[in-house]
Amino acid sequence: MIESFLEFEFLRNTFYTGLLIGLIAPLLGTFIVVRRLSLIADGLSHVTLSGIAFGLFLEKKIALLAISPYYTGIGFSIIGAIIIEYLRSVYQSFQEIAIPIILSVGVGLSVIFISLADGFNTDLYAYLFGSVAAVSQQDLYFIFGISLFIVAAVIIFYKELFAVSFDEEYAQVSGIHAKWIHFLFILLTALAISASIRIVGVLLVSALMTLPVASSIRMAKSFKQAIFYSILFGELSVISGLISGYYFEIPPGGTIVVALALILGIVLLLKSRK
Repeated sequence: MIESFLEFEFLRNTFYTGLLIGLIAPLLGTFIVVRRLSLIADGLSHVTLSGIAFGLFLEKKIALLAISPYYTGIGFSIIGAIIIEYLRSVYQSFQEIAIPIILSVGVGLSVIFISLADGFNTDLYAYLFGSVAAVSQQDLYFIFGISLFIVAAVIIFYKELFAVSFDEEYAQVSGIHAKWIHFLFILLTALAISASIRIVGVLLVSALMTLPVASSIRMAKSFKQAIFYSILFGELSVISGLISGYYFEIPPGGTIVVALALILGIVLLLKSRK
């Protein structure tokens, strides 16, 4: 079944991109869940949607065809990440309020730009729920570069990310620059969300960062095991979701999320019997 799925170049691009996001989204999702920042993926994905809508508006009204909505979405996601970190420093006693602020602004800007771009169209639908035909070879190379950067950053700064995630005060006493690590982490999250949009879509990307982790933490006996299981479940769901989405001619974002939910259900059932 996989051989016939990989028969066409655009499907190979989608498959390889899926494998990359099946790696980076759960990898960062493990840190997100431990830090109790699960809603940050929703906040940044809605900001990304406003960037995509802005790009569609530029394409349609100003005819700036050189600027892809995908790349304007990435730009907005990075700006949103910077603003979230700034708001977290301003509201130090109420840091969680930064996410709903960004989420609300993202939704508001999305509505405005979608309206200015004359409403919903096929391109926007693909960005919302993903598509098996949306990944070009240029996108694949770009997402490969993002994935390489994220994996390298996590490996290099693993101890700092681990320390800040579990005990920020101890990390600061140990000499770790927590503010810089926070900024690096949220920047990596924004890049991972941007990379995942082509496959799972803006509205479903947070599921790929949280559901594999929800399954893994029920099985893992250590943080590294949780990362391993999260990536394993992420890859299984992406592969099965892409193939089933292609053969049933439905957006892969939905099938990937259903696959993640099935894995979670199986894990919970198995653990309840012990």
